[in-house]
Amino acid sequence: MAGELRAEHVGTRVRLAGWVHRRRDLGGLVFIGLRDRKGVVQVSCDPDVLSEAAMEGARRLGSEVVVAVEGEVVARPPEAVNPDMETGAIEVKAEAIAQLAPAETPPILVAYGADEELSSEELRLRYRFLDLRRPEMQRNLVLRHRIFQSIRRTLDELEFIDVETPMLTRPTPEGARDYLVPSRVSPGEFYALPQSPQLYKQILMVAGFDRYFQIARCLRDEDLRADRQPEFTQLDLEMSFVSEEDVWTAIETVMVAVWRDVAGRTVEQPFLRMPFRDAMERYGCDKPDLRIAWELRDLSEVLRESEFRIFRGAVESGGRVRGFRVPGGAQLSRKALDELDKVAQSGGAPGALWTKLSGSGAQGGFGPKLAEPELAAVRERLEALDGDLIVVIAGADDLANPALDALRRHLGSVMGAVEEGDRFLWVTEFPLFEREPESDDPVPSHHPFTGLNLEDLDKLEHDPLSVRSRAYDLVYNGSELGSGSIRINEPNLQRRVLAVLGIGPEEAQRKFGFLLEAFKYGAPPHGGFAIGLDRVVMHLAGASSLREVIAFPKTTAARALMEGAPAPMADKDLKELGIKLS
Repeated sequence: MAGELRAEHVGTRVRLAGWVHRRRDLGGLVFIGLRDRKGVVQVSCDPDVLSEAAMEGARRLGSEVVVAVEGEVVARPPEAVNPDMETGAIEVKAEAIAQLAPAETPPILVAYGADEELSSEELRLRYRFLDLRRPEMQRNLVLRHRIFQSIRRTLDELEFIDVETPMLTRPTPEGARDYLVPSRVSPGEFYALPQSPQLYKQILMVAGFDRYFQIARCLRDEDLRADRQPEFTQLDLEMSFVSEEDVWTAIETVMVAVWRDVAGRTVEQPFLRMPFRDAMERYGCDKPDLRIAWELRDLSEVLRESEFRIFRGAVESGGRVRGFRVPGGAQLSRKALDELDKVAQSGGAPGALWTKLSGSGAQGGFGPKLAEPELAAVRERLEALDGDLIVVIAGADDLANPALDALRRHLGSVMGAVEEGDRFLWVTEFPLFEREPESDDPVPSHHPFTGLNLEDLDKLEHDPLSVRSRAYDLVYNGSELGSGSIRINEPNLQRRVLAVLGIGPEEAQRKFGFLLEAFKYGAPPHGGFAIGLDRVVMHLAGASSLREVIAFPKTTAARALMEGAPAPMADKDLKELGIKLS
């Protein structure tokens, strides 16, 4: 292919086909950049070799015209070698050139230089068939292919069996809204598109397939952002007769293989493990970026009697005062410090409190308002030195944690404190339940089939929010890649968990009857995991959005601009499905 030609191919006769990347007409010679999936090669059109008609045709070639070329690979003169092109040491001397298909002037830039701006994302999504021709997009999708191939090879070596599960299934409550599909043959009834293969993979364990995997398409009708799409791809797997360690080892083996095969980077096993409560206490979030070394500290005890009203009031009202030190942060400008309020507010707090440390004490912010013993205690607790910045949030944990996490990430970036490398982390022992904000009722932190720590079994009915689950998340450089758990395999315990969620026997049978029925006939202990593969590709590609690593993504409004979806339906089509629009 064009992009594979190198100096060792000099003297070889080739036949190439592709798109015109660029054309340069020097009056006599015409140079064409011929692009295919492997890259771009320069084709020289010489009037001493080509006919007058062929030369005239070459001069008329516009961008993205499809052409075929025959010729010989020749070395470029030393002064014409292009070190910025992989094919820059050679060119193809055309002996024949033919247009295979015309092309109108592209509405977006496919070939663009350093002095040109990439077209807007909206335009690129509208003309995705052109956007996908860009070398960056081609590389991203080839990278995606290589990641998937590595996963399949590794899981095959681990004796997992690839099983497809249905795309049309029964609506079940799994944490997000379903996409519903009306049934024409059963008017008034609906299928759901799968949020995940959760129930099917558990049933496969009951069926005796002790190591299942699937690269599965999943769909959820939820609000979107840069790292979320309405339809996405995940590595879904389940294992029987396992503990958490067995699942973690399998996933680590896959991740190590992907990073080795695709990125050429070595990742050490085992990955770090950290209980959920430790992560929240030390970093303010359940997906900490361990490339930033700074940890949070609780300052409540040393500041509970402070004359500074904000600190004393936070502790008296049941909240806490927590913060961290920023080594060398005293050098930050006032403008940079004022920005901290906005960062804290993005995390839900009223603002950030800070002070700079120097040999003469504390300068600016809350520091001068503290008594000398209080400031000394804060410095000791944070191990803070002269020249450091101290950043603090006072209030309830549910407000303080997101703000502290946002401040830590922001300042880590500003101070250049984000270390290079790949930091994987297992976050474990999530709460089994959390409070539903509107009703104050317990809802599953993951899903209702998650196993629980049997040490907390006696708390299930009377103190459900304190029950630890056997759920775990995999975090990479501060981003959640996926989650899983050891499942409940005992029918009576499953009913108890459903009862805590307000799901009685009749409702449980209606919503999950086929799973509960299967459990009657011997369900092995089992557990599994699901990894968001779009996110994996995004990280390895160095992309800022999932839309850069998915062939045909949706916008943040869940619209497909290229094909114009979703789209209205004709009344006769809706009538056939038993649907009437209000």
